[in-house]
Amino acid sequence: MTTRYLNGRIFTADDDPARAWAESLVIDGETITYVGTRADAPPADETVDLEGRLVLPGFTDAHTHLLMAGAALGQVPLTAARSLDEIQALLREARAANPDAAVLRGRGWLFDSVPDGAPTAAMIDAVVDDIPVYLDANDYHSCWVNSAALVELGITRDTPDPIGGHFARDAAGEPTGLLYETAATQYAWAHRDATTTDTDRDADVERVIEAYLAAGVTGAIDMAFDEFGLDALRRAEERHGGELPIRVAAHWIITNTGDDAENLAQVSRAAELARETASSGVRVVGIKLILDGVIDACTAAMRHPYADGTNAAPIWPVAQLNPVVAAADAAGLQIAQHAIGDLASEIALDAIEHAIAVNGARPRRHRIEHLEYAAPGTAERMARLGVTASMQPVHSDPAIFANWAEMLGDDRVDRAFPWQEYEDAGALLAFSTDAPTAPHEALANMYVASTRASALDRSVAAIHPQFALPLAAAIGHATRDAAASVGDGDWRGRIAPGFAADLIVLDTDPFAKGPASLLDARVVQTIVAGKTRYRTDTAG
Repeated sequence: MTTRYLNGRIFTADDDPARAWAESLVIDGETITYVGTRADAPPADETVDLEGRLVLPGFTDAHTHLLMAGAALGQVPLTAARSLDEIQALLREARAANPDAAVLRGRGWLFDSVPDGAPTAAMIDAVVDDIPVYLDANDYHSCWVNSAALVELGITRDTPDPIGGHFARDAAGEPTGLLYETAATQYAWAHRDATTTDTDRDADVERVIEAYLAAGVTGAIDMAFDEFGLDALRRAEERHGGELPIRVAAHWIITNTGDDAENLAQVSRAAELARETASSGVRVVGIKLILDGVIDACTAAMRHPYADGTNAAPIWPVAQLNPVVAAADAAGLQIAQHAIGDLASEIALDAIEHAIAVNGARPRRHRIEHLEYAAPGTAERMARLGVTASMQPVHSDPAIFANWAEMLGDDRVDRAFPWQEYEDAGALLAFSTDAPTAPHEALANMYVASTRASALDRSVAAIHPQFALPLAAAIGHATRDAAASVGDGDWRGRIAPGFAADLIVLDTDPFAKGPASLLDARVVQTIVAGKTRYRTDTAG
């Protein structure tokens, strides 16, 4: 079955400006066979008049957390709450709306919305004290809980801090209700995983797939994949006739157990899955390592202290990191390292150079995730090593930037999220959202990337507008380069002959109307592998 699309404004995302635009394309089955002018378009079994609409390659969310994003879409949203009173009001309303609930979960709260940036169990207890409450921070590196949750988790003054994390405590040593880094993952999230049913996870998967298709996302790269996610997506494949509606690649999460043998066993499991899934709809392509925390909570590893004089140690000591990176590299796995602070990104690149020295020179495409503040010269070093810069424009949204800037408090703030540095250095730059730490909507992400203004609050002025990118460049990083970031750049991510027919149709042309129109634009059709997976009533 061939379909010819005519009379469109087709942005191909080709990196050659001469081939960046077309007005017609033809799809044969799962593949694009023609891109060009209407006059030269070959005949087809079916013809669709695009009526001047804009067509883009489907977005690839190059760093996301699928199950968590699906779950978050069903939790109490707290990002817009800018005071403790507002947070408490939302929790009170959620409890009243579901009086039979055994637990209350929320997500997205901001440190600067809480007095002194220090949330406590007592603040939640004041409005909900009869059931456990778990509230994931906007960055998902901390979890704020109430007293009932502390009891449920068995956290007391005698509970030791885990490797790479800690419990906030009062002067007497009693836990106050905030779990940082691995304290959140090993306690709050582990309990969540143990009490979440397969039925719950199946609902989360369907919810996130539906949301992504409506947002024009045709591919996703999961950055904390585990056995729960693998099983859930395999079940989803079965429900969808053996083929997921979106393309999924995944990085297996490796946690630092403190034991080298156990750490390397996790790498072996990832390598085994990479072999097993190489030709499946859900591919394990690499591993994910979390080297540090976040600037908002002063847990990112920095070369120089924060404004309050504190600093944070890396979650992975070099002596334990290097063997894992070398083993994964030897197994042909792609290595993705979360590194938000400049010390963490330096350690990440040192580990990659160590792996190259151990395993020898060969083609490889490793990644560093986030790079919110990296020292001058980092981009050039990454380009030399062929390391991808995986960054999230929505993390620079001005509506949530104040706390980030306050934590650093010096001229480091002037180099926040400098995407052009990576472009200029020649490093591959892949854009994503890191959902659910930020909204999953691709068009809002492109608005922030092309303006440095806020998609969360339109009244907030742009910050660092000199770092904004041309819209064409931003979309290229979120389509063409995002696909290339997992080695798919030779067959998807662009609208070109021989490429996968993954594309979207918008009801608005932001190239003509300006980036502000991205906030009101809608995806009216999403096509994945030549099949329409999402369509609105106005899609034609």
